[in-house]
Amino acid sequence: MKSYDVAIIGSGPGGYVAAIRCAQLGMKTAIIEKYSTLGGTCLNVGCIPSKALLSSSHHYEEATKHFEDHGIEIPGEIKVNLEKMIARKQAVVDQTTGGIDFLMKKNNIDVYEGLGSFKDATHIKIDGKDAGEIEAKNTIIATGSKPSNLPFIKLDKERIITSTEALKLKEVPKHLIIIGGGVIGLELGQVYRRLGAEVTVVEYMDRILPTMDAGLSKELNKVFKKAKCKMEVSHKVQSVERKGDEVIVKAENKKGEVVEFKGDYCLVSVGRRPYTDGLNAEAAGVKINDRGQVEVNDHLQTSTKNIYAIGDVVRGAMLAHKAEEEGVFVAETLAGQKPHIDYNLIPGVVYTWPEVAAVGKTEEELKEDKVEYKVGQFPFRALGRARASGDIDGFVKILADKTTDEVLGVHMIGARCADLIAEAVTAMEFRASAEDISRYSHAHPTFAEAIKEAALAATDDRALHA
Repeated sequence: MKSYDVAIIGSGPGGYVAAIRCAQLGMKTAIIEKYSTLGGTCLNVGCIPSKALLSSSHHYEEATKHFEDHGIEIPGEIKVNLEKMIARKQAVVDQTTGGIDFLMKKNNIDVYEGLGSFKDATHIKIDGKDAGEIEAKNTIIATGSKPSNLPFIKLDKERIITSTEALKLKEVPKHLIIIGGGVIGLELGQVYRRLGAEVTVVEYMDRILPTMDAGLSKELNKVFKKAKCKMEVSHKVQSVERKGDEVIVKAENKKGEVVEFKGDYCLVSVGRRPYTDGLNAEAAGVKINDRGQVEVNDHLQTSTKNIYAIGDVVRGAMLAHKAEEEGVFVAETLAGQKPHIDYNLIPGVVYTWPEVAAVGKTEEELKEDKVEYKVGQFPFRALGRARASGDIDGFVKILADKTTDEVLGVHMIGARCADLIAEAVTAMEFRASAEDISRYSHAHPTFAEAIKEAALAATDDRALHA
């Protein structure tokens, strides 16, 4: 039986990053993955493939709707070859997961293909291709999450589908009904709307992106409505039924009336649930709470002191980059270091176009906490760079403490916001004031100038270009 300093169960962004950092710190490391490819949900059926389809569909929309504005004329009909688009997506996935294989070899990490389950606190049984048993001084649970469902919905994975199936459809839906106006539903909804599908979003809460700043929700809602998506908020879904190639969704609106939506596909995107199936956690004395999460303390240590857990399977936001930070945190903790994670400074991003990104507190949270704050907001349409590219939707909003001017939250929607949010994270990590941001130089013309202008607006209502 092989023995390791640390074994990681699950090879998503949290698991494989934890493995690399453990190996870098001199630990003999093994990683166990039940699927034939490494990378978990994110690389295989989540972040990476969805971004590939978002990119491809964005190119199509640009060609059909905006190229002419730039003086680019394409004779004849521009067609979507969905099969080729899906194949390109898969090629991106294959290349990316292959990169993880390379990193495991480079760092001398032993990879086991199979389902890892605890025999006891120091022994892990592997069922599958690399069946057997290993011993581990420490173990990191990084088993991730799976799509959630509503109890009355029967997923047939053909017409009533999850995000996994939505990434490999054989045809563009005529009418895609999306249950859930969160990140996943909106991203995939935009993909298929661009490709010609009619799209209806049915959301239980009174706005899309209900956990983000209300201003972002309102602005993105306008963008989706402009694209002729139907946005049905404050609707409680009651039933989803398939009749042949038709799916019928019944929901109760805020007036208490039952309304009906008919489409050929229904995407159920109501969040994700922690995945611990087959882990046999109880054999190692690891506690799992009522929500299905592995219980951990502030050091990400479970109820069994030599077993840790990270990522979607523990409390907090289900984000790949949060899992990565936790993977590094645990590895460095095991090495005797004293790492730190500020969960308030883990950004959230929606990869629609315009992109949506945020870090820190929302206005709603600051009001609830009775924190006095000031707001600086700047529209993208006032930027030369935005007008040059035609990406004028959106704004940057900075929330700063009314007394100290410290930046408490940054919320943005617009072109390249997924990348721009890193500037806000950096500033907040060093506890910058709005004035600090306003006083360092931003290249012109760039989208990043919106951050400087919003900071000027928050400092003393002195934006230069608004």
